[in-house]
Amino acid sequence: MTVVIPRGATPSPARAGDEPHRPIRRRSRVTTPQRILALTGCAAVLAVVLAAVIAQGVAGLHGGLRDIGDRSGPEVVATSDAYFALNDMDAQVANVLLVGDEHNLGVGREKALGIYEQRRRQADADLQQAAAAGAGDPTAQRAIRAVLDALGRYEALTAQAILVDGETHHAAGRPSPTAVGLYRQATDLLKTQLLPAAAGLTSANSGALEQAYEAKHARAVRTAVGIALTGAVLIGVLIGLQIMLTRRFRRRFNPFLLIATLVAGIVTVAGTSTLTGEARHLRVAKKDAFDSVLALSQARAVGYDANADESRYLVDPARRPEYEPAFLAKTQQLAGLPAVTTPAGYPAALRQAWNAYGADHTDIGWSGYLGTEFRNITFPGERDLAERTLQAFLTYEQDDSTMRALARRGRLHDAIRFNTAFTPGNSNYDFDQYDKNLTALIDLNRSHFTKSIHAGEKDLNGWSLIPWAAALGVIGLAFAGVRPRLAEYR
Repeated sequence: MTVVIPRGATPSPARAGDEPHRPIRRRSRVTTPQRILALTGCAAVLAVVLAAVIAQGVAGLHGGLRDIGDRSGPEVVATSDAYFALNDMDAQVANVLLVGDEHNLGVGREKALGIYEQRRRQADADLQQAAAAGAGDPTAQRAIRAVLDALGRYEALTAQAILVDGETHHAAGRPSPTAVGLYRQATDLLKTQLLPAAAGLTSANSGALEQAYEAKHARAVRTAVGIALTGAVLIGVLIGLQIMLTRRFRRRFNPFLLIATLVAGIVTVAGTSTLTGEARHLRVAKKDAFDSVLALSQARAVGYDANADESRYLVDPARRPEYEPAFLAKTQQLAGLPAVTTPAGYPAALRQAWNAYGADHTDIGWSGYLGTEFRNITFPGERDLAERTLQAFLTYEQDDSTMRALARRGRLHDAIRFNTAFTPGNSNYDFDQYDKNLTALIDLNRSHFTKSIHAGEKDLNGWSLIPWAAALGVIGLAFAGVRPRLAEYR
């Protein structure tokens, strides 16, 4: 019988013996074993994800380091070295025409021809190396073929100029108009086709290298963050599983889960550290080392071009108004001083900037390739070499003013001797000292580039297997830890 309580009436107080009203609780449909299996399965999935993140990141970085160290980097250096060799070839042809029949004047015909042949072989080898390094890039292959075709035409013209000059006996600085005409054609081909093509190759390759570096560095950082986050979640799940078992089964801890948590923590920390270290190796290799290698290699190429302009200035008086400003323009590419408008005013301006730097090493008053290097000094011994290089460059620039003064006063014989001689106190000797210091500076940075690439590759050794082994370990330990507890419900 149902008792109806009128609206507004107050229910009577419960009498003794009446059953109290209790709310009905719905039992959860998820059992303890199901919760344990869910957390264990989640931990297994996260362990696999963690291993996949690490393995993918490592594989990508392995490929990136090989690409930068074995292909892109050497390709950039090879094309830059080819540019330098081509310029010295042209300078030596000018020297052959300059010395004529003189045997004891400056560099000498035979030595100049020997250096020409050495540079010719070097340019061929550099271009072959660049072709081999860029074998998978059709655009690079087409560009290299264009350079090689132009080089063949250039070598034919210079060979004719040298042959004609050898058949015509003349005093120093007085080559035949035919020889000078052939040399002009060769130089014009060099300037309008060969050097721009070589420079374009260097620029394209260095741009590709920069893109590869940015992509790989960003990937290393992203992967390190992904490892840290995935590993943190995995550790959290394992700790949660440990807490559940402790509360449900009145035990302090589960040793298998404890070891699984330690393994997960170790692989997370080690993986994050490794990927962070790879990002550091990439930065040192590309930004600290290779950026200096590239700037200094380009400086060497442009320096030889400027040095060739001095020989062109002497061998072809009709083009002196062209070669003198060309020399200054290349000097400005090496160590830019915008206020300077003539070669004669350059040494004093550079000396002033050098003195200011001596008082304060942060006061780098010149730009250009050497300015880039001075703003990127990072390795032990690098500053000393850079300073010696700039000091030698300053001496060479002072020599240039001396050579031009001799030529303007009509002392052509003395100007040729001073310009081409490799003995101390002459321009070619001082240029050679500058070049030796510059080469040592390039080699220092190149060695650190190589070391960083090799260190990066070495640090990745084993990481194609370690994360999967760790994942299997975590999964096995987790299931081994929960198996006895699940057995209690059977």
